[in-house]
Amino acid sequence: MISPAEIDRIFRDEAGRALATLIRLVGDFDLAEDALQDAFAVALERWPACEVPDNARAWLVNVARHKAIDRIRRQAVFRGKEQALVHELELNAQAPAEPPATLDDDMLRLIFTCCHPAFAPEVQVALTLRTVCGLSTAQVARAFLVGEEAMAQRLVRAKQKIRLAGIPYEVPERDTLVPRLDGVLAVIYLVFTEGYVATSGADLMRPDLAAEAIRLGRLLDRLLPDRAGIKGLLALMLLHDARRAGRQTAAGDIVLLEEQDRSRWDHAQIEEGLRLVDDALRVPGRPQPYAVQAAIAALHARAPSYEQTDWPQIAGLYEVLLRINPSPVIELNHAAAVSMVDGPARALDLVDATAARGGLHGYELLPAVRADLLRRLGRNEEAREAYRAATEATQLEPLRRLYARRMREME
Repeated sequence: MISPAEIDRIFRDEAGRALATLIRLVGDFDLAEDALQDAFAVALERWPACEVPDNARAWLVNVARHKAIDRIRRQAVFRGKEQALVHELELNAQAPAEPPATLDDDMLRLIFTCCHPAFAPEVQVALTLRTVCGLSTAQVARAFLVGEEAMAQRLVRAKQKIRLAGIPYEVPERDTLVPRLDGVLAVIYLVFTEGYVATSGADLMRPDLAAEAIRLGRLLDRLLPDRAGIKGLLALMLLHDARRAGRQTAAGDIVLLEEQDRSRWDHAQIEEGLRLVDDALRVPGRPQPYAVQAAIAALHARAPSYEQTDWPQIAGLYEVLLRINPSPVIELNHAAAVSMVDGPARALDLVDATAARGGLHGYELLPAVRADLLRRLGRNEEAREAYRAATEATQLEPLRRLYARRMREME
């Protein structure tokens, strides 16, 4: 008998792609989300009494689209086009639940819709976090440091704009695809980042999201070959994800990079990532930020041990990254690399200078980086205060346990 917790895990793993398919079928974000929730409620009722379907996503899509038909019939606002909508959905309900030619592209269509140029970049990111990553409105609001009600209104306006402006749910033609590419790459990396280190909750990682982001990166690479940005992003995700098995204990506690058993890394995936890094760096033109980040990840992957990592080259690559794509977060990462070359005192000066400019206000990893540098300098009381601030700033339980462990070690 399957437990409600296991059903919840299945739903979390499958919800993103199921929702993307439903949006294609019903043409409306809110209707698709509501119908999927209805399908999940049916699963909670039926699955404990019987075996889970072999293809849980297809089952959820089938139940949800029938629920969507029921909702359309009940809502008077659809009365004018009820017959046509119901007819179309019933035709879809007779088709295979997972058409191979279309389902694989549904998530990509959803991301291109979220990244339509009619939306400001922060709206593109918020809409992606909510629909693709499945974060709650409260979690998205925390990511943007705004109130939940304000974020809910922002998301509602975005969905209304898609509906009222007739923004197509599609991968655009090549001539209109390229201008949207930077936004699409950014949100795919956002999906991966949420899978690599979750925003909140009991689990450090969400491998389903990381795998989905890598799958989308491969689709884009086939769609637009020989693009340094795409190859760089795909390489970056593969190299990071290759370390997954070594990043946590069986109990779910974080294993830091310097403590990881490198024999547990996925070396076949590392080899693929390294080939893609080389391909990305050979593409003529200006260096692309994702390619440079992938080159940094490649240096970590190639190092036989933490102590043998080429930290001077990593610090140099972060300086290149700061020139082509400056941001406070990259400054913070650069400072962490500098600490391994010039020591924690120099790095702490860089971190405090960045913080003083206000660029990292509200960034939850800032106090954690400061705490680590202060600990290494032996300034334990200041380090404990910074670890307490880091604990308050994060909603992720494994990080809280890591900070508590560091404070115990200093005692």
